[in-house]
Amino acid sequence: MMKILDFDALSPAEFLNRDIQELEDVSAAVDQVIREVRERGDAALRDYTRRFDGAELQDLWVSAEEFDAARRAVDPYFMETLKEAAENIRRFHERQRHNDFVLTDRAGIVMGQRWTPIEKVGICVPRSPEAFPSTILMNVIPAQIAGVTDIVIVTPPRPDGSISPEALMAAELAEVTDVFKIGGAQAVAALAYGTETVPQVDKIVGPGGIFVATAKRKVFGRVAIDMIAGPSEILVLADGKTNPKWAAADLLSQAEHDPLSSAVLVTDSRRVAEQVQAQVEAQLEVLPRKDIARRSIEENGKIIVTDSLEKAVEAVNRIAPEHLELCVEDPFALLPRIRNAGSVFLGRSTPEALGDYFAGPNHTLPTSGTARFSSPLGVDDFMKRSSFLSYDRPALTACADRIADFARREGLEGHARSALSRKES
Repeated sequence: MMKILDFDALSPAEFLNRDIQELEDVSAAVDQVIREVRERGDAALRDYTRRFDGAELQDLWVSAEEFDAARRAVDPYFMETLKEAAENIRRFHERQRHNDFVLTDRAGIVMGQRWTPIEKVGICVPRSPEAFPSTILMNVIPAQIAGVTDIVIVTPPRPDGSISPEALMAAELAEVTDVFKIGGAQAVAALAYGTETVPQVDKIVGPGGIFVATAKRKVFGRVAIDMIAGPSEILVLADGKTNPKWAAADLLSQAEHDPLSSAVLVTDSRRVAEQVQAQVEAQLEVLPRKDIARRSIEENGKIIVTDSLEKAVEAVNRIAPEHLELCVEDPFALLPRIRNAGSVFLGRSTPEALGDYFAGPNHTLPTSGTARFSSPLGVDDFMKRSSFLSYDRPALTACADRIADFARREGLEGHARSALSRKES
């Protein structure tokens, strides 16, 4: 049962502890996986796929014949859903494009900034219990908008060596056919270092469990990564008029992901707190993944009662949730006061599941309180900035003495002479 706690009585330790930790045994296991993949390449990938996924593979990649079979297997209704979702995601992320700029307002000086796409990106897609078509769309489409030319998908196979037809159709719809049947730390290692068949990439994005997160942490620096993601989270901020059935359903939508997921209700109404607590228990009994959800609710779930919406907002900003639902009378009035949240769902008719699959904003979000300084995945994550500048000789001569003086104050005579050389010769 979800615990009901008073906001004013909570200690920092009781509030929410979601430190992203690297467990020693996990770290050692991931080191071994990375070492094996670097040394043995595809052979190591096949061994780990047999060991962890129960699949005996000859070919690590998805063939054209498998795409053909998936096309026949997926019903037209879901294909239309995928197309609508893809269009919504594309429409939202198109607005994230950046413009280059050039400054020419001073004689003899040109400077500016230009955006260029990362060339090669690998996307990790978890299987729990099936590969997520939504993750494919959410990660591939912003990369394409950014201009990434080489996109590779890795996802664990089923025991029979197949990938879910829905995931393959999402990949095809997103125009990515380089799909490899590998997951876990071994997939991250393959993308970071390359193997005989898996290409090395420049950046690795996408969610995964603790082994994927640990592997991404370890290969960072050789390649870029999007974030170190922890278990999924939802915080529902509810006032006294919130329907407790809806709030409970939304909390369980995240609790069913993983026993480590956290579902939190913050409310200024003790009546709503008690009603939601009862609804969670009732709905748990008929949830197919109730064993997972119950562990999440009992170990990580909580209901925090405040004496005002102002304190409820304070609780939100302290927790910095991945998903935040504002189930209140006027959610847009509260929105400017929300400083820390990955994605905000406004109003009683905007469940978090809408963002997971269909609406358009990205569902790859900062977890574990990192919304204090991190952002959702977007077009920016697949681009990099370069600055440029050009001074003609008179413009450099005008400031050469100042540059030389600056350099000498830092003890760098070579810098000073470099600037002065253009002035003197």
